[in-house]
Amino acid sequence: MVLFKSRYEKELDALMTKIDMNMSNNYKDNAQADFQELESRFTEMKEQGRLKEKTCLYYENRVSDYREKLKGYTHKDQKPYWT
Repeated sequence: MVLFKSRYEKELDALMTKIDMNMSNNYKDNAQADFQELESRFTEMKEQGRLKEKTCLYYENRVSDYREKLKGYTHKDQKPYWT
């Protein structure tokens, strides 16, 4: 575990925390929006070379995990409880 993280890593960690909080509270639309932001910020940082290689691999895996978790995670297919 790294003691001192760069501000870019802290930004990505904050986005992942927001996603986790939204998922735990069943805020599906917000979780999807935060994931899109995480994915775009990670791609941007990666292209600009702001993340080290080892750090980049870690966040690639995390983004991939979130992509799988959030696949089909939407209110669109949710049935009303009263029917």
